[in-house]
Amino acid sequence: MKTAIKLLKNPLGLTGVVLLVFFGVVALVAPYIAPPKWPDEPFRMPRYGYWSEPRPPQPGHPFGLSAGQYDIFYGCVWGTRLAWIVSLLVVGLSTAIGVTLGMIGAFYGGIVDEVIMRITDVFYAFPFLSAAMALAAILGHTVKSGVIALVTFGWMVYARLMRGEVLRLKEMDYVQAARAVGVPIYRILISHILPNAIWPVFVTATMNMGSIVITFAALSFLGVGLPQDYADWGQMISFSRDWIIGLHGNPLAYWYTFVFPGGAITLFCLAWNLVGDALRDILDPRLRGRIAI
Repeated sequence: MKTAIKLLKNPLGLTGVVLLVFFGVVALVAPYIAPPKWPDEPFRMPRYGYWSEPRPPQPGHPFGLSAGQYDIFYGCVWGTRLAWIVSLLVVGLSTAIGVTLGMIGAFYGGIVDEVIMRITDVFYAFPFLSAAMALAAILGHTVKSGVIALVTFGWMVYARLMRGEVLRLKEMDYVQAARAVGVPIYRILISHILPNAIWPVFVTATMNMGSIVITFAALSFLGVGLPQDYADWGQMISFSRDWIIGLHGNPLAYWYTFVFPGGAITLFCLAWNLVGDALRDILDPRLRGRIAI
């Protein structure tokens, strides 16, 4: 509760929270502000023709139509819901895997820690975006494939961070006392170590929420993410790739094709970075004196 109050009193943190609330509201009311044409497939964008040239904002299409005549407003609104789904799933699963492996390896040490850390090093050896692209292309053009690809190559940072925290905490007197009186290992990990080691991981996860959305959008932009008619911010920007330079003498003729989806990605990522920075300052004892209370 105190952390939440300090977060709201921090100007940057408050800005991030306001932006996240805005995106959360848009995601929740998406069926009402952009009713789906196919209720069973709400993320499938409706088309209004087959012209290759985008059309500017007009009544009924406030953000205009992209190349292929997809409604940009619809794509941005339902792309907001998709951004929340993907970021929560990827960061949540990556954090759960990383925290579990890092905590077990650091607490038990020896061969267990060595095996877990060497596996972590192997996954670290793959370039993140290239490896995710390859796996997503193999698994197919679905949200599930993209999530699996990003989780597969995204859990390592949480494992290493958690391992460092547990190595420090397991030598504390209260942990040693719990082991001395025979407290079960799982209770020590869950009740004594995890609550004190999770905060750096939580801050990192918060700041990664935005970067995951950028990476997922990059997969769609490069053609290995979602199907072409799927409402995704990266997909919307990919429709504008041939129109960004505009026309001769009017370089901003098709500004709406990339400003709206690009702005959505920018603000969503900015919001998470602002909240993550504020939480880091609040939770890090070395920086608490600098917080504006």
